[in-house]
Amino acid sequence: MVRRIPALILLALAFPARAEESKPVFEGAGGDPRISVSQPESTSQASGGYSRSIEPSLGPFGDPLGLRPVLKQRGVEYSLTYVADLLGNPVGGVRRGAAVEDRLNLRLNLDLERLAGWEGGTVHANAYFIHGTGLSRYYVGNLLDVSVIEALPASRLYVLWFDQQLFDNTLGLRIGQQAADTEFFVSQTATLFVNSTFGWPAITGLNLPSGGPAYPLSTPAVRAKYVPGGGFSLQVGLYDGDPAGANRPGDDPEAQRLNRTGTNFRTHDPALVVAEATYAYNTEKDAHGLPGDVTLGGWQHFGRFDSLRFDNTGLPLADPNSSGIGRPLRGNAGIYAILDQTLYREPGKDDEGLGVFLRAAWSPTRSSLVDAYVDTGLAYKGLFEGRDDDTLGLSLAYARISDEARRADADTIAYSGIPMPRRRAETVVEATYQAVVVPGFTVQPDLQLILRPGGGIANPRLPEAGRVKNAAVLGLRATIQY
Repeated sequence: MVRRIPALILLALAFPARAEESKPVFEGAGGDPRISVSQPESTSQASGGYSRSIEPSLGPFGDPLGLRPVLKQRGVEYSLTYVADLLGNPVGGVRRGAAVEDRLNLRLNLDLERLAGWEGGTVHANAYFIHGTGLSRYYVGNLLDVSVIEALPASRLYVLWFDQQLFDNTLGLRIGQQAADTEFFVSQTATLFVNSTFGWPAITGLNLPSGGPAYPLSTPAVRAKYVPGGGFSLQVGLYDGDPAGANRPGDDPEAQRLNRTGTNFRTHDPALVVAEATYAYNTEKDAHGLPGDVTLGGWQHFGRFDSLRFDNTGLPLADPNSSGIGRPLRGNAGIYAILDQTLYREPGKDDEGLGVFLRAAWSPTRSSLVDAYVDTGLAYKGLFEGRDDDTLGLSLAYARISDEARRADADTIAYSGIPMPRRRAETVVEATYQAVVVPGFTVQPDLQLILRPGGGIANPRLPEAGRVKNAAVLGLRATIQY
């Protein structure tokens, strides 16, 4: 038994997590079978993986009209998830401060077989109601947002799609408003962490137009997923390549403002294709080894991008004689690999133990701001005696600024004659503990260290002070799933 526990989590530990008579089968993040014994009780990442509701703990107030079981029997299911973050950077960043942000998520699922006799058909909708202030945007100034829920305040549609299962559920076809971060590039173990890069990683979020089809933006798409058995699965998605049109001229280039409600439904932009293959092993109940999976994937965007360094006449953008219009470049692409592995499983338990994840990606195209990315981490569920559902984790992410962007920085120094930092990379280290107060209600103290915010940029408020200082971020998250 671990005797020393950080004081920050003592309040949560004062509430013993209730053990249910029969624990439900947990859903794996990304819509896949669960292979991670340390996937947390709740997550704010778009890939989901929620398992339990607070409803039974509310007694007669949980479902006062008794509608939920009636609707479920008829094929209608709904859920609400509320996430609130209190975050502050007492050290470093562009300036010190604190921010409060919260998000209400409403999900609706319609089983068309129960509703209308349509075998294998499902309709799913998801809407977000976002409030508050982003700590990264207004205080830290870093690239890897400190919170996965950080976004401009808005009420917006996220996804709305129809899914059809065929050939004994081995092939799934999905069409409608979709987001790639719900199914692609997902590590089940990484869903514990608060920093946004452990969901949709920075190498796609910073390189693709409008951040790509990922929270808080999505786009019309078609996705096919084939699961032949034996632990193998293959999926490919064809997305409109710009959820908001932020790469087009306009008065406001902010993607979230260009698509304020999530209902732009853009269909005429160059396409983005994302594909990945996964092999999951030791998932059977009688398997002798520990479960895990390996994923290989990649993306290709077929649009045009502005050069980070040269204008459309061939001059460096830093040259005073430059047109200021970036040279058009064709496409953006990258490849990635993911390993999710259980290292230790508590005896007699299916969902307690130690897991590790590792994700790596490379994007060699000249339009990429980040050309190399890696993240890794450990998570242990049920480490402390009597706290079987709590999850403790430690992670690290590293995003390398591309050579083309660094050469552009060197050009700026040369033409301006003003000494200034050159960007290199941004690194985040996160330690977190998710405590289950009651099933469906978690609190999560969090600590992050942000090294070289912005990749090592000069402080925009005090350029003479040099680089933005390394930041320490302290936070507390509360999540309620209903």
